[in-house]
Parts: sequence; structure tokens; C-alpha cells
Amino acid sequence: MLFNRLNAAPLLALPRNAKRAFVIVLDLLLTLVSVWIAFYLRVDQTGLPYAQQAYVYLLAPLLAIPVFVRFGLYRAIFRYTGMAALATTAKAVALYAVLFFGTLLYFKWEGVPRTLGLIQPLLLLLLVGISRAMARFWLAGWSSKARHAVGRLLIYGAGEAGVETASALAVARQFVLLGFIDDDKKKAGRSINGVDIMAPAEVADAVERMGVTDILLAMPALDRARRNEIIASLRELPVHVRTLPGMGDMASGRVTIQDFQELDVEDLLGRPPVPPDSTLLARNLADQAVLVTGAGGSIGSELCRQILQEKPRRLVLVELNEFALYTIHRELLGLCIDHGLQVEVVPLLASVGNFGRIKEIFQLYRPATVYHAAAYKHVPLVESNPSEGVLNNVFGTLNAARAAMESGTSHFVLISTDKAVRPTNVMGATKRMAELVLQALAASPSVRFVAPDGSYSPEVPNRTIFAMVRFGNVLGSSGSVVPLFRKQLRDGGPLTVTHPEVTRYFMTIPEAAQLVLQAGAMAQGGDVFVLDMGSPLKIVDLARRMAQLSGLSLRDADNPDGDIEIRITGLRPGEKLYEELLIGDNPEKTAHQRIMKAHEEFVSWTELAPILVDMRQAATLNQAPVMRAILLRLVHGYRPHGDSVAGAPA
Repeated sequence: MLFNRLNAAPLLALPRNAKRAFVIVLDLLLTLVSVWIAFYLRVDQTGLPYAQQAYVYLLAPLLAIPVFVRFGLYRAIFRYTGMAALATTAKAVALYAVLFFGTLLYFKWEGVPRTLGLIQPLLLLLLVGISRAMARFWLAGWSSKARHAVGRLLIYGAGEAGVETASALAVARQFVLLGFIDDDKKKAGRSINGVDIMAPAEVADAVERMGVTDILLAMPALDRARRNEIIASLRELPVHVRTLPGMGDMASGRVTIQDFQELDVEDLLGRPPVPPDSTLLARNLADQAVLVTGAGGSIGSELCRQILQEKPRRLVLVELNEFALYTIHRELLGLCIDHGLQVEVVPLLASVGNFGRIKEIFQLYRPATVYHAAAYKHVPLVESNPSEGVLNNVFGTLNAARAAMESGTSHFVLISTDKAVRPTNVMGATKRMAELVLQALAASPSVRFVAPDGSYSPEVPNRTIFAMVRFGNVLGSSGSVVPLFRKQLRDGGPLTVTHPEVTRYFMTIPEAAQLVLQAGAMAQGGDVFVLDMGSPLKIVDLARRMAQLSGLSLRDADNPDGDIEIRITGLRPGEKLYEELLIGDNPEKTAHQRIMKAHEEFVSWTELAPILVDMRQAATLNQAPVMRAILLRLVHGYRPHGDSVAGAPA
């Protein structure tokens, strides 16, 4: 075909204003041609205009071009032209027709029949419409899309999102669209723009018969239960399963290839999150001053997003990492604008290890509620740097808790971890020590704090409700295996798993943050809340699931020609095979079905305070044996690996 031989690159390379001028000139010519054809059809005239007919040739472009400009026809991108653009063109021509016909009726020019005012606009609509369609056909390169495509795709969902996605695919030429899949039995056997719609039961056969490489879930409004069923049904097929963003993300504009995403972490988890209790969420947040430490981290940043939705008066972000603070602050300001929220968002660079700075912040902003998420959480790194783990996780928590008490904070919530239960690593042990600090403070009506030199502060009355929320791994966080596995999948593998029996509890970041906020609202003082994480999941099973949903087969002894290997690398320092959430066996139910309350032993502040002095000195001097002895003495079930701590002198 001629279009296949013509090269659109020179035209596409022109400046935007030049391309717009080209289209205006084209429409001007089409307007004149339509007038000439109209005269030919109406009065069989092929020669030059006579009498007052020349006025019509002048009138038509003088009316058409301004109307087309007003309707935005020259802002559209031809290769993306669709039904919406053609409808806009029809509206523009309709207005033009009214003006054109009315002018002819008013002036009654000699040699110009009135019916010309009806014939010419119809011809103009036809010519302009054909020009747009031909431009799209040429510029988008429909005729060669199969030759340039790199994937063979089925779209699951024949609704509006699926049809819009099909349009984007036609432009991008990265996939050949082979069919739609839809749960609606009435749609099965029908087609959309020549593409067949099949029932879910036909998918497996179609994948094998048609050589399908990818399936895209284009059902942004589908409920979680049905979505999980669909993903489970596709898991064993040799296809890459991806998804479109949610309805909120799609509302902003056209679907593009860049919108295709890997499956959500909720899809990998395979269970629906429990809807939050809006009353609990808002209890300690609405119209309050709220402070979050570690605000730029995975959990801290999600806490900030959800706190913002409850409309606090002020949200104070405390973060040590400058870029992380900049990123979350900018995002929150954008959310305030998008949702019309009148919240003062205050970004503050600070380390929880610097008590002077933390005290200054608390005294200045007087937060009513504090969520303490700042901590070192990466197990092997903390194992190699125990002093920093102790100073940040234990004494950072103590600094923030002391500042909260001295400034009159109402609620203080520590973000803890399941690794604090019978820990085998320094990170877990320091988080349990942080819990012990808060439990001791919560049980004391007033407290005298001990300085590093052993001197005591004046007595501080305790009006703060301290609570801890303990949960397991969050899918998608910076330290989660999910981003690691995705990178390894992109790199061609192998997927690295430390041990075939390593099992973890998992929860999504938004769900964990919601439960933290709700648990904090139920706190009465000294509470250790434990989140119900559902059933534990083997890491190797998660790796298999992610590989399968990426359309890859596993390479092992039974399948030596598989696409990707799962490699066992051995347990890392301090890593456990199984994590636990309870030290004791007596969890108490709460008003929320996913939140339990643990009753666990602790040490009184009178006994704990002098031990903390010794621990701070040992951490400052990097005395690993002393730190270990204190952790072994206070942390129930602490079982460190080896006789010395890496990175610290014995």
C-alpha cells in the first residue's frame, strides 16, 4: 500500500506549530474543495464561480477555521484520534453548518442556491473525517503493527478500560491484540472492533493455540475476591500477567502502554484486606497535631498518607534522610491540593538519636499523637553494626518517648516487629528493648530520666498513653523480598531464597498502616498490640508465584530447560526460619477483628533505668560483648548466632 511506503518521520519531526499550521492549511483546502463539489452536485457547475458565488468560497474558510480552533481540533494528536475526537469534529461542523446556512439565507447571493448551505457542511464533515482517519492510519502504522509487535496479548475485561487499552495498543504497536476475555456470558462470542471476546473457560486453549505471551487485567473496579480468583486461574498458564492501575489513577486520562503494571502486592498476597473502621481511624487524628518519625520510610510514609486523609490540623514529618523527606513532603502537598485538605505539613530533618533536637521539635509543635516509625530494620546490616542499632532503635525510642512526656503528648505509638519475639538477631532484640522501655514508662505515674553521666533529671509526670503495634513483613517495602524478586526477574534471575523452609507473615503496607492507626486509637497504656497477619507464606512459594505470573517457567532438576532458577543461598546472620508474633500464649481480642492485645512481662523503670545507662555507654564505645550480655539478660528468648557480633570488637 502507498501508506506503507510513505515515511511519516519527517512530518512527525516538525515543530508543533508547524504541524498545526499544516493541518490548518489542509482544512482550508478541504473547505474550498467541499464548496466546489457542492456547486457541482447542486447546479452541475465545474468552472470558475460567477456573480456572487465567490463570496461563498470566501465565507466557508472564514467561518470554518475559527470554529475548528474554538473546538480544539488543532490541539489533538492525529495518531491518537479516536471516537471522542471524531465526535468533537462533528460538533464543530454542526455549529459551522448553522452559521454557514444562516448566512446564505440572510444575504441571498445571486447564483447561490439555499440548499448549498446543507450540502456543503455534510461534504466538509466527510472530508475532514476521512482526513483524520487516514492520518491516524498512516501515522500509527496500523498496517505494520504485527511486524513490529513484541508480544501477543489477551485483555481480560471487555469493558471501557479494556476497549481504551486496545486503542492504546493499536498506537504503540508493542503487542498484537488477539482477543478479549470477559466474565459476562452475554459478551462471549461477540467482538469489539473485529477482536473476538471469549469466555474464561476458553483461555487455556487460546493461550496454547494462539501463542499468547501476555494477559492484561483491565478491570480496575473489580472486587478483590473475584480478582484473586482470576489471578489464581491464570497462574499455571505460561503467560505474563499484568494489570492496569486503579480507577483513581485512570481517571486522569488515556491509558498507555506505560500504565501496564506488575500485579499488586495484594494480588501476590492472595487475600483481601479488612476494611478499616473509620471511627477508629479518625479518633486521635482529626483536627489534631500529629507527628511521625521515620516519615520517609515505607511504613512512615504510608502512615503520613493515611493520617492526612483524616484531616489533622498539622502533620509534622521527622526524617533523617533528606531525599526521603523531600519526596514524602512533596507528595503530601500534592495530596492536599488534589483533595482540598487544609493541613499544615511540616518537614523536619532530625535524628531521633539527638535528644536536644527531638525535644526542641516536640516543645515547638506539641503533637497530640506520635507514631514512632524511625528504626534500623535491615537484619544483616544491624547485625554487622550493633552499636548503631542499639543507639537508634533503643535510645532513639527513649528520646522520642521522653520528649513526648515532657511536651504533654497524649498518645505515643511505637511501630514494632514480629522479629522482637524470641529474636535471633540484634535488630529484633533492640526492637524488643524499645518495647520494654515503653512498657516501663507506661507503668510509671512519673519518671526520672537518667543522663549518660548517671545524673537524674527532675521528675516528669506521665500523662502519655504508650502503645506498641507489632506486625510482620510488609509486601512492597524497601526491605521486602518483592522488589528484590522483581529486579531479579527483570535481570533474568536467579531468584535468591535463603532457605527452602523460610516462612514469613505478610501484609500490605496500606493495610498495616491502617491497622497501626486503629490500634493506636484503642490504646489504654502499655498495650502491646499484635496484628493478625493471616496465614504465613513460604518465601520460596512467593518466588514461584511471581515467576509464574511473569510468564516464566522454573528451571530445576525436573525441568532443566526452564526460564529461571530459584537458588538457595543459605540463612543470613541473625535470620530465623519462622517468625512469631507473641511471646506468651494469651492474646486478648479487641474491638477490631485483625488486632489482638498481648500480655507480656516487662521490667520496671526503676530497675531498667540504670541498665540503660550501661547499655548506652557500651553502644557509644562499641562494646559488643556488653551489649549482648544486656540483651541476653532483658530480652526473653534472645538466641544470637555465634559468639561475636560482626563488625564489633570482641
